[in-house]
Amino acid sequence: MYRDPVPALQPHYSRPSAIRPLRVGMIGIGTVGEGTFGVLARNQMEIAGRAGRSIEMKVVAARNLTRAAGIVGEVVELTGDPMHVATHPDVDVVVEVAGGTGPARDWVLAAIAHGKHVVTANKALLAVHGTEIFDAARRHDVIVAYEGAVAVSIPIIKALREGLSANRIESVVGIVNGTTNFVLSKMRDEGLDFGSALAQAQALGYAEADPTFDIEGIDAAHKMALLAANAFGTPVQFAAVNVQGISAVQRLDMLCAEQLGYRIKLLGVARRAAQGIELGVQPALIPATHLMAHVNGSMNAILVHSDAAGVTMYYGAGAGSEQTASAVIADLIDVARLTGTSAAQRVPHLGFHADAMSVLPALPHAAVRAARYVRVPVRDPALSVPLKAWLEQHGLPVRQMVLASLPLEAGPQLLVLTDPIVQADFDRILRALVTHAGVSAVPTALRVEQLAG
Repeated sequence: MYRDPVPALQPHYSRPSAIRPLRVGMIGIGTVGEGTFGVLARNQMEIAGRAGRSIEMKVVAARNLTRAAGIVGEVVELTGDPMHVATHPDVDVVVEVAGGTGPARDWVLAAIAHGKHVVTANKALLAVHGTEIFDAARRHDVIVAYEGAVAVSIPIIKALREGLSANRIESVVGIVNGTTNFVLSKMRDEGLDFGSALAQAQALGYAEADPTFDIEGIDAAHKMALLAANAFGTPVQFAAVNVQGISAVQRLDMLCAEQLGYRIKLLGVARRAAQGIELGVQPALIPATHLMAHVNGSMNAILVHSDAAGVTMYYGAGAGSEQTASAVIADLIDVARLTGTSAAQRVPHLGFHADAMSVLPALPHAAVRAARYVRVPVRDPALSVPLKAWLEQHGLPVRQMVLASLPLEAGPQLLVLTDPIVQADFDRILRALVTHAGVSAVPTALRVEQLAG
């Protein structure tokens, strides 16, 4: 029996003739679009086997039709007009991977109005216009799927909406931008300053020529707005996200964080609070022993704390053509499986049915309570004891204060870790600290996140 010949693996799926292919129109064939077309073609047998029907690209809208023809060949119709795709009579689902928030909104709404499902990797579009788009999709009984918009290869939307659907989610905290994580990793590991690390990210294609959306935290804020909506059953609240990027992060603070047992990451935070939801993106110190502190390069990771499942963590690529295509095609498979089912039988767009959505507001930034790190340049190291007393008299809950171990040219720096304090109170104390006679320069302050798990 142990010498029986092993039969060769054969494709075991053949599409029933009664089920026609899912017909796809795609707007945009840049990095993500090209990856999507390539993975669809390469893995068509596996995809059809999972979807229960084949998925076929019918028409593609592109700016450069010559380049597009070199990618899709002669079997796919090409057009320079995205609206032609959105309204095409032979298209069941429109894949929007062109980006932007203006014309993309018009194309997506037109597709929905024509009864077409939509798959998009455009986080900015949904963060800004998501409420309008999801409302339109409900009215026209179509699906809007967007796994590729949030964490590329990490199926975090599916995890929140399905895998953790029995849970009350307490918090979602994550590294959700690969460019900023790459820059901070290079600053820490290679001792680069911010400008040099960013230049290296641009040279390797991790950062755009204009990296503003990434380094200033806007891209991460788009994603956190969508994650929070799915975690807590609220409308998308992008305008309420408190956003701080990494352009002011100094190599000096990375060294000080290491001395204290922390590392600095750009964190997105969505957390339940007594009066609403804390929603923000900011550089933060996290314990060097936590798994999240070891997420380096362009990788992403998301930590979810829920009441029944406890702490779960999701890790994967934060950028890439085929990595994003993986999520886009997974959404297409879901559409293929669900076409013909009623809205009541589908997973809702934001995880909760419309009549169960919450009105939990996002907390004002001034009301957010968090622990803090403060680096205080001082004229004399001997000031540590009186300065600690001064801070405590002004209401700062000092947990730890040490003198930084730094090269002499950095000057004496006192490092302070606090217990949680409301932002408004912290800002008041920091303004007073700047005027203290013993302080030689403006202090640097960052958030501290202890993280669950």
